Amino acid sequence: MRGISIFDGRVAGAAVWAGLTLACAGGMQAQADDALPPPMAPGTAIPDGQIDRAIEALDGIATDVMERAGIPGMAVVVVRDGETVFAEGYGVRKVGEDARVDPDTVFQLASLSKSISATVVAHAVGQGLIGWDTPLVEHLPWFELSDPYVTSHVTVGDVFAHRSGLPEHAGDDLEDIGYDRREILERLKFMPLNSFRNTYAYTNFGLTAGGEAVAAAAGADWETLAKTAVFEPLGMTSTSYRLDDFLKRKNRAFGHVRQGDGWQAKYVRRPDTQAPAGGASASANDFGKWLAMVMDVGGDIAPEAALLPALQTQMPAGAMPSPAARPGLYGFGFGTGVDASGRVALSHSGAFALGSGTSFVLLPLDNIAIGVLTNASPVGAAEAVGRTFMDLVEFGEPERDWFAAFAPRFAPMVAPVGELVDKQPPADPTGPGMDDQLLGTFDNPYFGPIEIADGGEGLVVKLGPEPMTYALTHWDGRTYVLEPRDENNPDGSVSTLTFAPDGPRDRATSVTIGFLNGNGLGTFKRD
Repeated sequence: MRGISIFDGRVAGAAVWAGLTLACAGGMQAQADDALPPPMAPGTAIPDGQIDRAIEALDGIATDVMERAGIPGMAVVVVRDGETVFAEGYGVRKVGEDARVDPDTVFQLASLSKSISATVVAHAVGQGLIGWDTPLVEHLPWFELSDPYVTSHVTVGDVFAHRSGLPEHAGDDLEDIGYDRREILERLKFMPLNSFRNTYAYTNFGLTAGGEAVAAAAGADWETLAKTAVFEPLGMTSTSYRLDDFLKRKNRAFGHVRQGDGWQAKYVRRPDTQAPAGGASASANDFGKWLAMVMDVGGDIAPEAALLPALQTQMPAGAMPSPAARPGLYGFGFGTGVDASGRVALSHSGAFALGSGTSFVLLPLDNIAIGVLTNASPVGAAEAVGRTFMDLVEFGEPERDWFAAFAPRFAPMVAPVGELVDKQPPADPTGPGMDDQLLGTFDNPYFGPIEIADGGEGLVVKLGPEPMTYALTHWDGRTYVLEPRDENNPDGSVSTLTFAPDGPRDRATSVTIGFLNGNGLGTFKRD
């Protein structure tokens, strides 16, 4: 999962949470202004009937955004005062087939999983099994980070607030090449750390470590804990953190990536490894049940005191570009924010470059929430529907064209990556092409060993625990290129692979792989 900041368009996190990107709304009843304390009072009131009119307009909003985005399918749910008041499906589950999306179609939720996971944790906190302030090592004695102090002190809350010091996307590259959950978490000890509790960096596997600690405290695996603690009590019968469950649903949405001017169901995103952070799947109807529970601040799932810390700001989500910018804020697995009317909202977005874009916004004082699920690479459609709807709730009309605003901000999430993208190879390259001096095994403490081998038609690199084989194309000198295709390397991405030393007759002593070098750990040394 990749994400962007709307402030500068750069890649920022595994999914864009709506508290930062939407400048979203939260609210209160107009007649209650005088009774509320000043911190809860919004700048504008919501007139009687305005929310009803917003709900009536929602079908048109969803249809318009669907058409403009061109995405295959979408499901929308609105919950008000604990009841589902709107649930509709739009488009198709899979391009080229007739099956329509409906409110019971199951979608991959991507990073909406984080918010759901926070409610699973709150349940365990309410049971006295663990606390938000419990160090991970109390239940994961094998867990280790590069700083011994951080290892012994980092808590469940720290990783759910993305303030552990782990760099952005730590461990995602290990997932891309096939390592399982435990192996990834064990290898995080090789990651350089930022300032502990002083740096926000969106990390799927930091949060996953927190989920694993909670599951260990409960004496169950994460997937079973979530099912028994949240999904079954709420009647969320189509919701699961297991990919196999999702793939078995007859009524499920296929993920789509853009192909030319259209969309293709080309990949299956397999997020089991990071299940607490991105592995949940659910229908709009099921998601509405969960929204209603959050609206009730835990309901029968978790005591209010256990869930409330997750719903309140725990960490600023990065630096603001100017003193006039409203801050991006984060709780425990929830985005928190203040919008133009002075209202607070709970929110999150989810994104799989391989074919999912999701979003929710919940207004805790007005008791209204919207969830939007799509089956296409993120283009801002889910956020645009949610933001436009909330504008109608708050102001009676859209403040701006939200799809036009979001679309260019989401474009980098699915753009090819790599320093040689769109570049032509040298007309007269130097170097060996195929060279026996390059063959052999090279090792790396974080990624493990790789093998450079003769693939019959040229060099190949084999990497990962169940080795993935990539063909190498000579570029120039001792630089080659390969084409990874995964969540963090969309179609069109290229990566360099460079041997050292660069002397054409020298036996290679190391190799650096570009797409694995985001944190400076991508150099492999010969055994």
